[in-house]
Amino acid sequence: MAIPFQKKKSLGQNFLRSNSVVKKIVASAHIEKDEIVLEVGPGKGILTKALLEAGAQVIAIEKDHRLIPELLETFQKEISEKRFTLIEGDILELFPGDIPSITQGNYKVVANIPYYISGALLRIFLESVCQPNSMVLMLQKEVARRIVARDGKESILSISVKAYGVPKYIDTVKKEQFKPIPKVDSAILAVEHISRDFFTHITQKYFFTVLKTAFGQKRKTIGNTLRKVFAEKTENILTSAGLTKNVRPEDLTLVDWKRIVSGVQ
Repeated sequence: MAIPFQKKKSLGQNFLRSNSVVKKIVASAHIEKDEIVLEVGPGKGILTKALLEAGAQVIAIEKDHRLIPELLETFQKEISEKRFTLIEGDILELFPGDIPSITQGNYKVVANIPYYISGALLRIFLESVCQPNSMVLMLQKEVARRIVARDGKESILSISVKAYGVPKYIDTVKKEQFKPIPKVDSAILAVEHISRDFFTHITQKYFFTVLKTAFGQKRKTIGNTLRKVFAEKTENILTSAGLTKNVRPEDLTLVDWKRIVSGVQ
């Protein structure tokens, strides 16, 4: 049976209907037998079915209560075999309180998620004390492109994701592969090798303070914006990091940002 959670107003979803896309998502997740996979928003279960067939133990979290009866009916065999657990609830409210105990601390995330929660979902999982080993997400194409910085320009989103893992743009998914058809194309994004190793010698909170300050006025050079954090030490810190004060935040790599913060701490 479904594990009850606070019901919220039902929301419309764009259901993936392409089996070839589903296969690509599952292949990108590198599922091993009996591995725990957390699926956010299973919808009508097309991806869920493929994950189970790949040997995963699936924990699915669905916010729309209208979809619960169909999912329970479709996967009643897997539920009886304890290979499938269905939780009715909002992932943004549920995490991180219950997820660590549900997943036993070792899991992957695979999901076709609503565009409006993309940033929040990335943040809660990557920053969590119970990080997934990897994530494979269906996102809005432009968001996925921004995360991997396909145009060569970094953003606060791309640097934030790269601080925790290695993002990889898998493939573009045309909007016609969904029903109802959304207004824009999507993309499969994988984030692999998730850890906190980047923050071994620097403070996570301070790193993001510096990052947010710089990208708060991204058209200005870092020599100007970072004065709000470093004051008169700014130029010396940038010089020590091998940078000039005239570069803009979008031109700096993750390594550059680590050198800046390391020069202070």
